Amino acid sequence: MSKVFDISGSAKHFAGRHPLINFIFIQITFWITAEVLLALLFHFMLSAFSQIFTMNDQKALFMNRIFFGVLLGIIYGITFGIMDYFFERHYFRRLSLGISLLIKTITSFIVFLTLYILIKFMFENYLRPMYYVNAPVFNQEFWKYLFYMFILYNYVMILIINFINQVNKKYGPGVLLPLLLGKYRKPRVEEKIFMFMDLKSSTTIAEKLGHLKYSSFISDSLMDINLIMPKYNAEIYQYVGDEIVITWSLKSGLSNRTCLKFFFACEEEFKKRSEYYLEKYGIIPEFKAGLHMGKITTVEIGEIKRDLAYHGDTINTTARIQSVCNDYKKHLLISKFMFDNFDDPVKNKNYRSESLGMIQLKGKLNPIEIISIEL
Repeated sequence: MSKVFDISGSAKHFAGRHPLINFIFIQITFWITAEVLLALLFHFMLSAFSQIFTMNDQKALFMNRIFFGVLLGIIYGITFGIMDYFFERHYFRRLSLGISLLIKTITSFIVFLTLYILIKFMFENYLRPMYYVNAPVFNQEFWKYLFYMFILYNYVMILIINFINQVNKKYGPGVLLPLLLGKYRKPRVEEKIFMFMDLKSSTTIAEKLGHLKYSSFISDSLMDINLIMPKYNAEIYQYVGDEIVITWSLKSGLSNRTCLKFFFACEEEFKKRSEYYLEKYGIIPEFKAGLHMGKITTVEIGEIKRDLAYHGDTINTTARIQSVCNDYKKHLLISKFMFDNFDDPVKNKNYRSESLGMIQLKGKLNPIEIISIEL
């Protein structure tokens, strides 16, 4: 069981580093499985009829059907993988769910129709003369009913793959398998890195922009943060108003100081898009953040709305660290415990670190040392 969960962690790491390749790989794996399943069903059905009617040797054709199933799976996987990935990132960001589903449905139909026409052409002109010399010429009625079968089957498969994609969006890549295996049905102790990012001067900005424009401003800001996350192996735990809570595994977050790089990458992204924000809102987003690591308990909660929840002092401490950013006029504060877990952090010339001393955080019995990190 633990090996399965290790593979799940590796899947998250790979997905973060190579989101496009990971997305296409998932699609290819799914569609190969789906099309090979269809080929097997088709083979068993024809094998059953061959016991009653005179038909070609079905065993001899078995590997050809499997081969075509794999080939179709690869074609579908690459086509839909690339299409969905770029549509989601560049075109569906601002569209409603209904419009997005309508466009996907129309596009999927066009793709299926194109592939169907291509398969029909290849079979009649190349494959049948080469491999099925004695096979009868199929009339239009045959191809019509075959088309209905493919459309019905493949749309059911599209619903399934969309469900998988939605689960990945909800919980993050690599979580579906542990959920299916019941990993978090009972509380599990894990070690994680947490970052609480909160919009600076949110009250003033809300008063200036008004409710509707402020919500649009928050949406744009969080969307830009979301687009940066895969590169830095970051996962979203939850949104709370204008605050976003982000997590890493210890390996992902500590390696090469990824969690620090992520925060400054967000700041750099807002600078790159400053012209857009100034033109639309007259304000460039600025976020403050607290960073801490430690043991937490992970458990699957809820019945009507199911979710993964993290509990523990690590989360509370991270939130308290973020809450004192304004007091010290700093953008990024981390615990000394977190700081000490980086590989030779003091020797890293990319960052300037300053100890703010032992600070009594609200709700904490004992003060903890806080470090300020700047570029």
